[in-house]
Amino acid sequence: MGMVGGNLLFDMTEQVKLGVGSYGALRGNRGGFITLGLAAEVSQKIINNWSAEAGLFVGGGGGRGGASLAGGGLMLRSHAGLSYDTQGYGKLGFGVSHVSFPSGVIQTTQPYLQYDYAFSSLLASGWRTLPLSTQATGSSLLSKPQEFSLVYRHYRIPGSVVQDSGAPQHSSMQLMGAEWLSYLDDRWFLKLEAEGAMGGKNSGYMQILTGAGYRLPLSSSMAIKVHAAAGPAGGGLLLDAGIAVQQKITRSTALELSLGQVRAPSASFTANSLALMLNHQFGIPSATSDASWGTLAAFEPQSLRIRSANQTYLKGSPDWRSNNVDSAVNNLGVQLDYFLPGTPHSTQVFLTGQGLAAYAGHAGAYMTGLVGAGVQVPVTTDWFVESEGLLGAAGGGGLVVGNGLVSQVNAGVGYRLSKSLALMGTAGYMAAVRGDFRAKVLGLSLGYQFTGFAEK
Repeated sequence: MGMVGGNLLFDMTEQVKLGVGSYGALRGNRGGFITLGLAAEVSQKIINNWSAEAGLFVGGGGGRGGASLAGGGLMLRSHAGLSYDTQGYGKLGFGVSHVSFPSGVIQTTQPYLQYDYAFSSLLASGWRTLPLSTQATGSSLLSKPQEFSLVYRHYRIPGSVVQDSGAPQHSSMQLMGAEWLSYLDDRWFLKLEAEGAMGGKNSGYMQILTGAGYRLPLSSSMAIKVHAAAGPAGGGLLLDAGIAVQQKITRSTALELSLGQVRAPSASFTANSLALMLNHQFGIPSATSDASWGTLAAFEPQSLRIRSANQTYLKGSPDWRSNNVDSAVNNLGVQLDYFLPGTPHSTQVFLTGQGLAAYAGHAGAYMTGLVGAGVQVPVTTDWFVESEGLLGAAGGGGLVVGNGLVSQVNAGVGYRLSKSLALMGTAGYMAAVRGDFRAKVLGLSLGYQFTGFAEK
């Protein structure tokens, strides 16, 4: 099985990086084998442009081959190697990695190749507000355009596409997910998208694609966009190309209609794609080093939080699983929250996006991606309570989620360990909209609070 992976890592010190990662199968007839988890790396410069590196990934997931390969889904990957800094074009690395699924059968050591590109984003620990005494300076930072989109996608699948068994594939599939665009200039952009099936008898299907594109303005409010992308999906390597019309509806939001086609070269899968997206457009400071408050007068502080989370599903209905019905399912994942502008330490509304994958409970290959909103209410200086409602896609691992569309509600209590860190316990309920899956959910998460900046 040939795997490709991607990590997004943040510098904790000059030598230590922490972040999130995902790995997916591209070769070996294992299309759909995808994992999600947490990653860490340490590096040490040894001579000239050469550095020694070592890292660890802890995640969950699986896919084609299910429990026979991944067991409960827990994936451990360690690596050690060397990298060469090209001074401006990123780092090229190579080494040896070891991958283990402790409750499955995968135990393998192999060489790897790696490309590492460093970029800067202006962030501050904790939640900050702009000092009242801030005065604009003559050297204000430039803005770098970004887009975040919620995506609803419809695949129309030709009759020639067949399943692994040889039976015809269902004629359509609906997906829900999110997309992030980062502009290199005022026209060219890089993109990352992740979507999961929530309709069309393909629950458990997931795709994670990266690519690039070009945006051509037609007027002050309308533009045409073209893109090409690739990444792991249910059919292995998936290629995607399309064209879209984007229409602004407010200063910072737009609607986008996209037409395209996807194709898996190693399988019969192909589909015509129609997508509707709700874009949020904003600018972040173009900074490569520390900045003073005076250079940020054109930007508004944004309260953000990232949570590493464990969620345990407990039986909520007799037929919630197709096997091991009395076993709990443990999931590991990441939750990213954006708090709407308000007064820190008062009641705040937040938007959230969450991705989790099973690592224990005989449900390897189960994954879920959810979006929603919540509210946080302070009780004391250190204690707070929260509630949230979520909707999204889920599937795999023998959980009976019907077409994949699921809903979840959570409520919890949190304690602030510092201005940046908070620990929270939650209890909730999750259900398939068209399936027998019902689960009581217990969660524990460690949240890191930080401040980003968006153009006013």
